[in-house]
Amino acid sequence: MRVIVYGFRPRTKQRRAVLEALSRCIRPKRLWDLYAFACGPSKFKSSNPKSRLLNEYLRLLGKDCSHVSGSLWEDKTLLVANKWWRISNVNANYTMCATYPSTLIVPSCISDDEVLQASTFRARCRLPVISWCHPKTGAVVARSSQPMIGLMMNARSNADEKLVAALCAPNLGDTGYKRKLYIADARPRKNALANGAMGGGSESSSNYFQSEVVFLGIDNIHAMRDSLARLREYLDTHGATSSDGLSSFLRNGGWTWGGGNLSSMSASVSTLGDSGWLIHVHSVLAGSAWIAARVALESASVLVHCSDGWDRTSQLVSLASLLLDPYYRTFDGFQALVEKDWLAFGHPFSDRMGMPTALGTSGMNELSRQSSGGNISSSPGRGPSGSQLTSSVAGSSQAQISSNYSPIFLQWIDCISQLLRMYPCAFEFSLERQQSGVVDASGCMWVYLKDLRMSEGCFHAHYNLFYDRMRNDGPLLPPAAALAPTLWPQFHLRWACPQESQAGEIEAHYRNMAQRFTQIQKAKEQAEEKAKGVTLNMEALTTELMKEKQLRSSAMNYTAQICRENLAIKRAMQSLGCKVQFSSNGDCTLSMASLEREVRQRAIRSSPKESDGSEKLTETSIELSVAGSVMDDKDSAIDFFKQACENLCPFRTPEGCRWPDAGCAQQGSQFVGLKANFDALDQLSIYDRYFDAES
Repeated sequence: MRVIVYGFRPRTKQRRAVLEALSRCIRPKRLWDLYAFACGPSKFKSSNPKSRLLNEYLRLLGKDCSHVSGSLWEDKTLLVANKWWRISNVNANYTMCATYPSTLIVPSCISDDEVLQASTFRARCRLPVISWCHPKTGAVVARSSQPMIGLMMNARSNADEKLVAALCAPNLGDTGYKRKLYIADARPRKNALANGAMGGGSESSSNYFQSEVVFLGIDNIHAMRDSLARLREYLDTHGATSSDGLSSFLRNGGWTWGGGNLSSMSASVSTLGDSGWLIHVHSVLAGSAWIAARVALESASVLVHCSDGWDRTSQLVSLASLLLDPYYRTFDGFQALVEKDWLAFGHPFSDRMGMPTALGTSGMNELSRQSSGGNISSSPGRGPSGSQLTSSVAGSSQAQISSNYSPIFLQWIDCISQLLRMYPCAFEFSLERQQSGVVDASGCMWVYLKDLRMSEGCFHAHYNLFYDRMRNDGPLLPPAAALAPTLWPQFHLRWACPQESQAGEIEAHYRNMAQRFTQIQKAKEQAEEKAKGVTLNMEALTTELMKEKQLRSSAMNYTAQICRENLAIKRAMQSLGCKVQFSSNGDCTLSMASLEREVRQRAIRSSPKESDGSEKLTETSIELSVAGSVMDDKDSAIDFFKQACENLCPFRTPEGCRWPDAGCAQQGSQFVGLKANFDALDQLSIYDRYFDAES
């Protein structure tokens, strides 16, 4: 027990405000007074719960789990079925059963009219429907409430028997084999027989084809409530910190566990056993494991029910589904499991938590629909439960609220903690209690957890670091010897023994190491990304360098070619008697004086003499004095050499150069401007061809 003491300054007005706020939140008269609604709208928005339920149905039927709007079902425009099962909207307006979801999975061979007929034979019209189906064998886990067979145990319903028999669909690969059906009654046998006096009871295997009725012996809600009260009294007495402010080591003048007082130790252990809490947890675990084993090992179908089908039935069906389907052991799957087997199928959370069941307003009919109602007794009734719901609980007494209170959901969470202890690597989530901020996000806890996973990854307080999906990708079938439960310290010892309730040192150390490893891994990834970028830059630079080398090689080859051409031109011009000089600034000077003198001398030697002894020169116009400066312009050098070639060419005519029809072309020369066969030009001699003496 946790005792909170408030201290106020004198002469302040805070005491009355705090008292009213605590009274309003602890014992609210309306559901709107709960802090979940009074704290304001949540910043976390969620999708429509009907759509999420439909998506889970589609997954169970092996269909595409695309997000389907719930309005399609209300308009009856969407029909989904596989070979054996179909989704029915016969309860779309909650007229058949106010505590069942609007859509149900039923056998394909059963019509909606037969579904309506079968609902009248079950308590609160909670007829047998499918909660989970095996994707390969076709075996199902179904749920319902008790049949209304009466005190004489002789009442029957053909529609109900046909519906239950349809749950034993043949194996998917064998159309001629009828599987076995187990009817698991969660109550002790004597309690089931006692309900016959109020119109209820249990099935007879003779009335249901190829069936076997098994009683699991789980006590009712009143026994669970008394057991938890005794457990809390034990923890308050023997805890490290108790309500009286004294430790158990200092109470009664001595240590409870020391000083040789072994009798007190035995009495304490006996008190824990007398509370019966661990025994009840073991009964729920054993019943769930038995159901999962029948489905997984025998491919049998199991119909589970208790009295009303919303307390022990929800515990057994959801735990069996958790053991059979690995998807339910993940965050998203666990959300789907709770919403399907607890919320959609009408577990009375308000009654079991001691909260008001109605709002007095018309805006929350869906919430009040899922409650059993504060004035509804737990005894069965033949009529629909919707007619018994009221819109206000202002006149309900505290005794009535306490009679309906029971820690059913807490007991189910305790069972999951036992499974987590037995299979630490099979669950993606953990049950740690570091839930800071959940109160502010009470608009939708699932969206808060999803946001937490997205922001903190796999290191938030609810993630199980030991989770191994591949290792536990199948059903969990714990043996009977492993089902001995222990006290759940993270919850039951959170106030009595705070130190013992914390997570183990090994787990905390592992979490820190894993977080550091992730940080190092991120740093490594960043370094690898940086190295990859550097590598890409190096490759780009290498490519550019190769291009530069190719350009340099091309430029050098071009330069060598130009040098060879310049050398050939120079040698050709020198063979003609020209002097070619290149200055450092790129200017070129061509001198023809020596050629002119040589031509004149040769012409004089070869010319005929006159009778008067005077020598006459032939009428030869020598216009060979050419001097020019070739600048580094675009076409000046080429024009200059063209002009020099035309002036020196002996085959030139008044019309200009006649190449390639000129005589120079016949000598093998390919001279075109500066483009010439310089090797052939080198071999020519001016004396041999161009200036032969006249005969």
